[in-house]
Amino acid sequence: MKPEEFNRAVENGELAPLYLLFGDEPYLVERAVKRLMERAVDPGFKDFNLNVFYGNECKGEEVFGAAQTLPMFAERRVVLVKKGGDLSAAAMEVLLPYLQDASPSTCLIFQAEKVDGRKKFYAELKKRGETVEFKRPYENQLGPYVRDEVRAAGKKIDSAAADLLAYLVGNNLQELVSQIEKLCIYCGKKESIGVADVKAIVSDTKVESVFEFTDALGAKDLPKALRMLTSLLQDGEAPLKMLGAVARHYRQLWQVRELLDRKLPSAELAKASGINPYFLKKVTEQARNYRVGELKRIFERMLELDQAFKSGGLEEPLFERFVMDACKR
Repeated sequence: MKPEEFNRAVENGELAPLYLLFGDEPYLVERAVKRLMERAVDPGFKDFNLNVFYGNECKGEEVFGAAQTLPMFAERRVVLVKKGGDLSAAAMEVLLPYLQDASPSTCLIFQAEKVDGRKKFYAELKKRGETVEFKRPYENQLGPYVRDEVRAAGKKIDSAAADLLAYLVGNNLQELVSQIEKLCIYCGKKESIGVADVKAIVSDTKVESVFEFTDALGAKDLPKALRMLTSLLQDGEAPLKMLGAVARHYRQLWQVRELLDRKLPSAELAKASGINPYFLKKVTEQARNYRVGELKRIFERMLELDQAFKSGGLEEPLFERFVMDACKR
């Protein structure tokens, strides 16, 4: 089942007795579980009809017993197993027969980041229940995601404004939704959100500074890039998060650099690259600063930097060295 199909079914009250909700985007998984529970559990009798377990702690017998218990004063009982990918082998063995004969008056939900589909338990769960995977959106899907969220909040947003917000914040959906909420409050009764509104809101966050940092790198402006790096690290910005923004920017530069090398007409660059025209001029100018071989070496250095950060390397000196290498003319 696709996420949009899941959302429609829940909205229509078409609930199944078994669910596996998982994926690498925890915000979307958590929101899906919340929506499902809001529809499945009568709020007036929630204390009687909701059981929550954790897969890394619970026993199979506990979950089995709760799932077989009839609901009290309501149509349905809900049993939620968080960290459902961490169930022990013993718990899975106990719960396997339940999957094959699930109680129609219970909604048993397994919530997980990832599961091992090769195991018999999860294979049976996918076969007998509704399985929904929530993947982190790709960069070219963030603009449409922003527009959908804004539309759900009762407003409209310009295409360039949606892409600007997505570009500035990146694919941290929780932060993205938080910024959308701020935008809607900021715009008040105004129906449509524009680029100026996005700039007014995001200018109050560290995100804009990260944006300036990636721009300085793309322009090979070494003094500014080093200043921005020092400022961001002193402000407590996470180096790995910054590195993610840098990687996203260089992916766009590499993409445009290859299109330029293919002599693609300027008029076709936006469509071929998927980059909003609002940003394309600046990205194209910066892409001309690099050759494909340089960009390949930069990505190799970013991989080394990522591994060094994760193994506890000295972050500021390592990042400074990377910046100096990237800005060589």
